[in-house]
Amino acid sequence: MPQANYTTAADAFDQWRDNLLTGTPPTLYPIGSGEMGRIETGPGLVTLIGGAPGAGKTAFTMQAAVDALRLTPTLRALVCNIEMSPAVLLDRQLARLSGIDLGTIRHRRFGPEHAERLHLAMDTLEAVADRLAFVRPPFTLENVAASADAFGAELLVLDYIQRISPPGDHSTKRHAVDATMNFLRQFADAGTALLVVAAVSRGKDAAGRSTYDSDALSLASFRESSELEFGADDAFILVPSNDRDEQGAVKVTLRHLKSRYGEPRDVVLDFHRPTQRFTPTAAPTPAGRRRGRPPGNLLQEELAAAWAQTQPAADDEEEAF
Repeated sequence: MPQANYTTAADAFDQWRDNLLTGTPPTLYPIGSGEMGRIETGPGLVTLIGGAPGAGKTAFTMQAAVDALRLTPTLRALVCNIEMSPAVLLDRQLARLSGIDLGTIRHRRFGPEHAERLHLAMDTLEAVADRLAFVRPPFTLENVAASADAFGAELLVLDYIQRISPPGDHSTKRHAVDATMNFLRQFADAGTALLVVAAVSRGKDAAGRSTYDSDALSLASFRESSELEFGADDAFILVPSNDRDEQGAVKVTLRHLKSRYGEPRDVVLDFHRPTQRFTPTAAPTPAGRRRGRPPGNLLQEELAAAWAQTQPAADDEEEAF
């Protein structure tokens, strides 16, 4: 018979009470201001981001990673993206930070009118460049772990999880994704923060048709494995709408399907695809209902000041999409 291993609440009570009254809150790496400031990323947390193809998953997670580096000056981040090279990812961040559309940047069609915005945006990226690294092939968990240790990464961005191979032989793709998520929980338990991008499967609408519509997507939509939603601390799905504003930004709902440590609350965003930029559109949450940091905290003010240095694309600039 195995030896019993447990503790009573009475034994745990004194330590729990002392920690409750005098302990420090959990460390978090803010990724944005306003409603985006409610998205918790930090040591020990696995944040899962899903969405249909083209929904903006990579744009969102790269924006989150770069702004986390801007707001936490000691943070180091490692990105494993199996579909895009570092140069392509940096092009997208340059578009976001400068307000110059991605098509102009990709084809290097710059004019004098772009100079000031390019200078400011490139200075912003250069300021975090020594704390940002990219995984090179092979795209395996062993390489991710070794690279994270060598670089000293505290934040990992994995894009996307179904394509990153775990150690060992696995009979099915489902078993492989199960194993990957188990390893990611071990990474988190060791104090790493993880932003994990996942593909989702189509759901069924009321007429039984396959669709990526919001009403058809749920926790069960994450492709290949139920371990994804079980292992994540927070799970979101990006759901674009058909609504666009005058600048061409698409209304997107970041549906909060799971929150291990609080109440799930959706985040409404504008996604300006030509510049790959997400901005919150929902009204500020009343202070009494806000999760995370209080209004007016210094990190959010710092981000607002940083954003103030960039400008949106001019109305007459070429759009890439």
